[in-house]
Amino acid sequence: MNLPLTGKTDQQGHLEIGGCDTVLLAKKFGTPLYVLDEKDIRENCRAYKTLFKSKYPNSDIVYASKALSAIGILKIIADEGLGVDVSSGGELYAAVKAGFSPKKIYFHGNNKSRYEIEEGLAASVGRFVVDNFDELKMLDEITVKTGKKTQVLIRVNPGIEAHTHEAIRTGQTDSKFGIPKTRVLEAIKRISAMRHVKYAGLHAHIGSQIFDAEGYLTEIDVLADLAKQAQEKLKIETGELNIGGGIGISYVGTDDPIKLQEFAAAITKKLKETITALKLPVTKLVLEPGRSIVGRAGVTLYTVGHVKDIPGIRKYVIVDGGMSDNPRPMLYGAKYQFVPADNMNAKRTDKVTIAGRFCESGDVLAKDVALPELEKGELLAVLCTGAYNHSMSSNYNRVPRPAMVVVKDGKAKLMVKRETYEDITRNDIK
Repeated sequence: MNLPLTGKTDQQGHLEIGGCDTVLLAKKFGTPLYVLDEKDIRENCRAYKTLFKSKYPNSDIVYASKALSAIGILKIIADEGLGVDVSSGGELYAAVKAGFSPKKIYFHGNNKSRYEIEEGLAASVGRFVVDNFDELKMLDEITVKTGKKTQVLIRVNPGIEAHTHEAIRTGQTDSKFGIPKTRVLEAIKRISAMRHVKYAGLHAHIGSQIFDAEGYLTEIDVLADLAKQAQEKLKIETGELNIGGGIGISYVGTDDPIKLQEFAAAITKKLKETITALKLPVTKLVLEPGRSIVGRAGVTLYTVGHVKDIPGIRKYVIVDGGMSDNPRPMLYGAKYQFVPADNMNAKRTDKVTIAGRFCESGDVLAKDVALPELEKGELLAVLCTGAYNHSMSSNYNRVPRPAMVVVKDGKAKLMVKRETYEDITRNDIK
């Protein structure tokens, strides 16, 4: 069972996280409810920093905020000394509000608007990650006009097909992301002629929910080879190699992601060997984990509503949330573990399908899950929902998005208020 770090069954048989009884949390804050384990998040941040710094001192860990960009969560991560990557003006706004040093902000995005580039320059972000030549031209024009200086990484399309779901692969040749390998030197040359834009290094990202290091080792070869070409043909050094994020977590028992210790050892060993073999200058290593920082830390609580038993066909347990607070099962066929939060010790004698409350037949969180017999009003918890649940949530059917609390040492702190009807109709015009 992939509980958060502090997750356990208490003496009443209830799910407890951060010293807080989830049954009491549901009564106080309502459901659906996102619950985040602060200790889990902090320990993950520290593990990344410690492991990579110990093996490769010239390294930085940058949190991929698209996984979960609630300001209160970002503040915790900033407090642990990580940088942050953002891919929109909204994520940039949240990162600045959370207190990240501008120098530690990496601005991603494959179609940044002129206004977003201006926002990034105004915030003095540490790096723009340039995805295409149009963006590079626009960045040059705006910096000349404003006199602002900035540093950039070139996002490379490395032509690597990671072993993950098609919808979350990003490094294959047929991708909307990145500049093709064959044109990277052209991009570096263009940057070298710019007055206010400085080339800082190369970036690539091969996908998400990846279970081994194989693709990353190939990625290092690709980026290092490009750095060598830039050194030899353009006499320009590459100061930074950013290999993105994407390391997976275990959602269900069949998931077997690489251990962080093994991943860190493999990556740093490969980079040191490659730098030595190609006679490159010592290069900064940057990683951008997101899911593996916050994924396991999150649990979503639902209240069971109607139980619909169709004899000989299927038994539906319908909860008070679904595809608007967790669209991942519908988008990628994502799988989760479910536990009866108010009766953790009960035997799982029933096979049910967990369905949501929304007006779509596809609003199903899981099929054929083994659970105790559930009745209306009981509490169901979905594990490992810290990443890409709140950040991908919507107001489909005009349903307000859930509240979010962070728990630690027996105390729960509200991080995101539950939306109201007024919130979701605020911008409507009669």
